[in-house]
Amino acid sequence: MRGSIRSIAAAAGVLALAGCVSFGGKPPKSLITLTPAVTAPAGTVASGNAATAIALSEFEAPQKLDVTRVPVQVTDSEIAYVKDAVWNEKPARLLSRLIAETIRARGNRLVVDGDDPGAQAETRISGTLREFGYDARTGEIVLVLDAAKLGAGSSVVTKRFEARIPGVEAKAAPVGATLNEAANRVAAEVADWVG
Repeated sequence: MRGSIRSIAAAAGVLALAGCVSFGGKPPKSLITLTPAVTAPAGTVASGNAATAIALSEFEAPQKLDVTRVPVQVTDSEIAYVKDAVWNEKPARLLSRLIAETIRARGNRLVVDGDDPGAQAETRISGTLREFGYDARTGEIVLVLDAAKLGAGSSVVTKRFEARIPGVEAKAAPVGATLNEAANRVAAEVADWVG
């Protein structure tokens, strides 16, 4: 009898504790990521030297983009986030990887992505992701990237890349698909620019 009382008391304690412990909020139904339109085939070997290699750094981003939520520009001074639209990681990192894969798939250059201090590449690509979200005022996806190409010696060339895709419903699925489309457009333009 005494053992039964202890078991019941222990079970009641566990149930009471379970009501107090939380392991995070409710997980999102799905996550958004960027998928390259073109990829290098399996087994592809790339080689090069400092003159032909490209080192691609992760892009900088303002605070509104340095999160895993998709921003909505409501007014000139008000930002919200698309309901249920959550990135699987920060969008600046995803975009830099997408661009690296797009350049790699074209097969013209050896691409080193990430901040590898041992990478000996005369051409370095960096930049700032200025906009990557939904504009409620126009109903469009907007992506703005300011890229910098640092070459041999002290040469620096900058270029602004922009993609705008109108007619997008402010829901997670269409926003996610259209963000991917905009990112692939910009990735192709950056790949053309770096050669």
